Amino acid sequence: MNPGLSRRKFIASAAVSMVPSAVAMAQPKGKGLMAMLAGETSAAAPKETLKADWKDAGVIDLSNSPYAKLKTVPIRAVRIKDGFWAQRRKTNITSSIPSMHDELLAHGRMDNFLRLQGKSTEPQKGPVYSDSDIYKWTEAVGFQLQNNDQSELRRTTDTMIREVVAVQEPSGYLNTYFNGDRKPLRMQYDTQTTGHELYCIGHMLQGAIAYYRATGDPTLLDAGIRFVNDFLIPNYGPGANQKEIVSGHPEIEMSLIELSRTTGDRRYVDLAGYILHGDPRIPLRPQQIVYMYCGIPFTSRTKLEGHAVRCMYACCGATDYYLETGDQAYWKTLNMLWDDLNAHQLYVTGGVGARAAGEAFGDAYELPNAQAYGESCAAIGNMMWNWRMLSATGDAKFTDVMERALYNGINSGMSLDGTTYCYRNPLAFDPSGESRDRHLVDGKIRNAWYDTTCCPPNLERTFASLSGYFYSTSQDGVYVHLYDNSEMNWHLNDGTPVKVAQETNYPWSGDVKITVSPAKPGEFVMYVRVPGWSKKNSVKVNGKEFAGAKPGEYLAIRRQWAENDTIDLSFDMTTHLLKANPAVTEDRGRVAFQRGPIVFCMEHLDQADHNAGMNLAGYIVRLDGETTTHFEPELLNGVMMLSHPAMLSDISSDTGLYFSAATPKPKETATTIRLIPYYAWANRDPASMQVWIPYRDA
Repeated sequence: MNPGLSRRKFIASAAVSMVPSAVAMAQPKGKGLMAMLAGETSAAAPKETLKADWKDAGVIDLSNSPYAKLKTVPIRAVRIKDGFWAQRRKTNITSSIPSMHDELLAHGRMDNFLRLQGKSTEPQKGPVYSDSDIYKWTEAVGFQLQNNDQSELRRTTDTMIREVVAVQEPSGYLNTYFNGDRKPLRMQYDTQTTGHELYCIGHMLQGAIAYYRATGDPTLLDAGIRFVNDFLIPNYGPGANQKEIVSGHPEIEMSLIELSRTTGDRRYVDLAGYILHGDPRIPLRPQQIVYMYCGIPFTSRTKLEGHAVRCMYACCGATDYYLETGDQAYWKTLNMLWDDLNAHQLYVTGGVGARAAGEAFGDAYELPNAQAYGESCAAIGNMMWNWRMLSATGDAKFTDVMERALYNGINSGMSLDGTTYCYRNPLAFDPSGESRDRHLVDGKIRNAWYDTTCCPPNLERTFASLSGYFYSTSQDGVYVHLYDNSEMNWHLNDGTPVKVAQETNYPWSGDVKITVSPAKPGEFVMYVRVPGWSKKNSVKVNGKEFAGAKPGEYLAIRRQWAENDTIDLSFDMTTHLLKANPAVTEDRGRVAFQRGPIVFCMEHLDQADHNAGMNLAGYIVRLDGETTTHFEPELLNGVMMLSHPAMLSDISSDTGLYFSAATPKPKETATTIRLIPYYAWANRDPASMQVWIPYRDA
């Protein structure tokens, strides 16, 4: 059986739309959790407690989160119009989501479910976490259907969901890997550390919630609730008659809290808190505690370490827990970890995770370029965490990190045609020297499929949900976070309908016109973000200058607003040549180019001297030169290119490996380097690439 439709029909349907120090285990906050620690549980929430206003949720639903300063705006309340992100999102639905559907079927991900029903004779295929590929794809579909209805896409997904829930056991357990000879391994603590059972159910819950919010169909969500209510809660937890839990790969923490937001059942927050706290009954080795980023109290963490995606997802879950409980121990830890991220661990592209070994964070300032891992999922996790921190505070420093990751380290993860993906996102690349990279095929870093295919559907769900990140509301007004042609139709905190529209050519231009139209005149605040990279800014309200704009902050414009009032923003689009902290050894003596939110890179294909070879090592940027910009509409789907004076050093092939410092320097010729946006690299023939380029002061 092949549950699905042809890619041709799919596209036709879609085209109409767009080792930590020992720290005492602090008890987590909350009466509910303390009751759980005493072995008590509250009554189960019946299915009818699913929120009646299921259409009104954002990417995460913060409408009733007591410690969220900002409330999310529903995805369906925001339309992204023609512009930078509309192009990417159209590709996502016409190419990425349908082609990934075909890849999932071709690689047996649905056969794993069909086999357990006797509908397929194929053996189990894929790694232990293969079920999550289906669930992340379903979440991408759910977010897409929240943007607009697509009947064929929904029918395809409904069919897949029916096959998924058909294999759920009476106990509530649902996992295609731990069956047959593997059944005795289920939820054993050794299995929990690497088996991804809770990781898979976490992604199932997220996919189910997104799909429920899109369609109102609770089929998959009911199955997820049954897993938690009937299998997990009665059998696993801190009680004397319960078995212990370690998540192994954080993910379920944030999905449990989102489930609580969806159902009103507080037990799910309590269970997430127990998992975040760790269970001392589980004997974990120090290396496991570091790598998994779970198993000990989250509040005992002092730095980011271990597997980068696990780490980011743990931070997301911990922030969600804070948003529901206000636990200050969590908030203190989260801010400490965020400071570590931005002071020591963040790539200029917004990517995180330096080491291929363990897909892990490195030491402080360990940010290699060619060997950078920078997994796409980790960059997405970085954005998700900063979105939650922003929602807790309204602080633009979190939005700046979100934007850096989104435009660069995330957007680079998907090819421009939407059919191939980067698992890792290095900041320098030489296809002739990458033979040991397990993510390369024929010298190409982008591929349509990986046996660990977490990144492709993760990218798809991110782009499908993007409209939900543009705006938020607060007690006194509306926040504008991201800039692109868009229109929000939602309401103020008092229920007054309001429309906010943007007109712009961002990120190529720094000019943004915002039109504010409340249903009736009234006083409220428009909070507009001034990006941290923009040092000179102009703001006008109805044509009159409005003072107070500061880089890296939200400008609060409080006034009586009426229909068609305007805010004109002008951000400084000067190209900045960035230097890294000297402790980042690989970037000493080098600069990176950034214009607006976009980080640029050199690809050898764009250089006038590229026929001399593929190695970019000979180029030296002149800091006394001036950068010029020019838009190339036919190149790479339309990009701004930078040109900058440089010198090209004649690095001869017979130059010795080592030579005297007194040796005359190689011959140099004047040249001009050309740079493209980092997100667009590796979309043509295999080519050398670098972000950080050697420089000379004069």
